[in-house]
Amino acid sequence: MSGTSMTTRAWLLMLPLLIVMIAVIGWPLFDTVRLSFTDAKLVGTEGDFVGLANYAKMLSNSNFQRTLITTTWFAVVSVTAEMVIGVLAALLLNQNFRGRFLLRAMMILPWALPTVVNATLWRLIYNPEYGALNAALTQIGMLDAYRSWLGEPGSALIALIVADCWKNFPLVALIALAALQAVPRDVIAASLVDGAGAFNRFRFVILPYLAGPLMVALVLRTIEAFKVFDIIWVMTRGGPANSTRTLSILVYQEAFSFQRAGSGASLALIVTLLVAVLALGYSILVRKTAGSAT
Repeated sequence: MSGTSMTTRAWLLMLPLLIVMIAVIGWPLFDTVRLSFTDAKLVGTEGDFVGLANYAKMLSNSNFQRTLITTTWFAVVSVTAEMVIGVLAALLLNQNFRGRFLLRAMMILPWALPTVVNATLWRLIYNPEYGALNAALTQIGMLDAYRSWLGEPGSALIALIVADCWKNFPLVALIALAALQAVPRDVIAASLVDGAGAFNRFRFVILPYLAGPLMVALVLRTIEAFKVFDIIWVMTRGGPANSTRTLSILVYQEAFSFQRAGSGASLALIVTLLVAVLALGYSILVRKTAGSAT
């Protein structure tokens, strides 16, 4: 069979998938772009053409700027903590000890839980009247009185970061654990013979094998954290005083709560562009990391 006929058959086999992708992704994206250049009030309605006015208004809006800072802070802190905790957990679970397989299975549970369930559990833990966190800290003497962890601007975002880390660090741990299984045992044994300590052994022997997989985990988690919506919406709905409002929540409020579909669509495209830039930057890093590893 010639190469041309093989290519034609391949495209014919992919045609149903391409049609579904165009219908599910292509048309909504096109309609969102069209809507972003109008002053439409409700999704699905027509509005007058306003050009780039929606984009200019969003980019110069102080609410957008504050929300961008909050989203960036949430993504940086949560992803950094997840990477560190995930690698430490993987190193622990890579050791030989009794109950290791049970502990591995239990570690998957936070990640396997639906995000809404996870957020509801942490809302109960942070409850200012009967929450487990207040009870524990009060009993050990670290608190004199119960606090409203999700009701104070100074602590709400940190509380959300803790909940997000507990939910997602198992993903990093599983990726790192799989990479650790690929580290040659003779290389580790040789480093022990050479007298390398635990830190030097991790830095010069183990870390090069983890760099590529961890970069993939970093890409996935950064993109997810930057467009986070569900866990914050369930726990705080962006409050108190908009201290935990992220870009995704701002898009929802602009388009549906405030019924400004045109500006909401432009904001959604701005967020999409930011995520695409992040993905492109990380993809370049992944290629460089893979190239240096080979």
